[in-house]
Amino acid sequence: MTDEQTSTLITNARVLDVPRGEYLDGARILVVGDTIAEVGPEVRALSESAILDVEGRTVLPGLIDGHVHATACTADLPAQAQWSPTYVAARSARILREMLGRGFTTVRDMAGAEYGLADAVDEGYFPGPRVLFGGKALSQTGGHGDMRHRGQLVADTHPHCPDAGVVVDGVDQMRRACREILRTGAHHLKLMLSGGVASPTDRVDSTQLSLDEIRAAVEEAEAANRYVAGHAYTARAINRGLECGVRTIEHGNLLDETSIELFKRHSAFYVPTLVTYRMLADEGLAYDLPADNHRKVADVLDHGLRALELAHRAGVDIVLGTDLLGGMHRHQALEFAIRAEVQPAIDIIRSATTVAARMVELEGRIGVVAPGAYADLLVVDGDPLADVTVLAHPERYLKMVLKAGVRYFQ
Repeated sequence: MTDEQTSTLITNARVLDVPRGEYLDGARILVVGDTIAEVGPEVRALSESAILDVEGRTVLPGLIDGHVHATACTADLPAQAQWSPTYVAARSARILREMLGRGFTTVRDMAGAEYGLADAVDEGYFPGPRVLFGGKALSQTGGHGDMRHRGQLVADTHPHCPDAGVVVDGVDQMRRACREILRTGAHHLKLMLSGGVASPTDRVDSTQLSLDEIRAAVEEAEAANRYVAGHAYTARAINRGLECGVRTIEHGNLLDETSIELFKRHSAFYVPTLVTYRMLADEGLAYDLPADNHRKVADVLDHGLRALELAHRAGVDIVLGTDLLGGMHRHQALEFAIRAEVQPAIDIIRSATTVAARMVELEGRIGVVAPGAYADLLVVDGDPLADVTVLAHPERYLKMVLKAGVRYFQ
């Protein structure tokens, strides 16, 4: 062990083995630096190890949220595009700190966050989950990432303006934009494949981007050993993306059996975001969602659980996502309770751990309590396998968060 590394032995733990869906009672976890070194009943401390007795509580892997907008400080995204970038960064720091406090130790940002925010967390300037960023989402003119109101003729193309999207039209513009985003170290690219709720001028049921534009983005991502995520609601938009090689579909509330077949054929991941529609319906207006956008929530709200159930029964790889905006971020953990209406507890937990880790290509490093993984650990009261809503109420049940071996909120 180097001088810089610390060591902690966690004792008297009820460790959730997520892949097996079983508990290991009376377990010990040796953490060296930022990594789990050993797990088992007979693990011994090193000479300099601190001892942490969790008194029989459940220990499970840090959670992964597969769809966040860490920089979405308001539900009025067109208005935020005019804000100061430093002001947005300061507010984003609070959003990320609160995500960590709910037990999310890794998040995949799906438009808005860039390398500066991710680096600031990694370098310890403020606490937060590990941020896997994709920069700005790529949108056609008038698409879901085009936040201009109807009378605004020119888009702001500055790379650091606090806008979640960049407008591209045509294959050449798409390739260049993808390369610029990948140049910053992005973990993925995001395409707006259909209309959405938060954008001002498009219909939810529209399809967006040409097939050639979608294929160009997939080619650029694959050339950089990255992948493409696609925002899509209708089966038509979903299927176009999957057939072109898009690896993850976000939202997907209006998918159908034809979509399920394509998910399975292409080994694609499905990332529903159910909590955001409930909160937009209930609180969106209070958090500055424009009335025209609020009216679009009904188009997708009632279909989300049906889509989730259809995908679950078919064995599609499903990942937990939330997609909350502004003051509604505080409801992040309620996604567990909503999904419990359809899925068994262990499948919901896997969607926020092992399946999500495969999706972001960090299998074995996050989402498990096992040697070689980052020491991202939660200590909770209660039994999440018996009642997954334990995870929906971190203010009551979450007792400690470790991210990369560092303790928070104990």
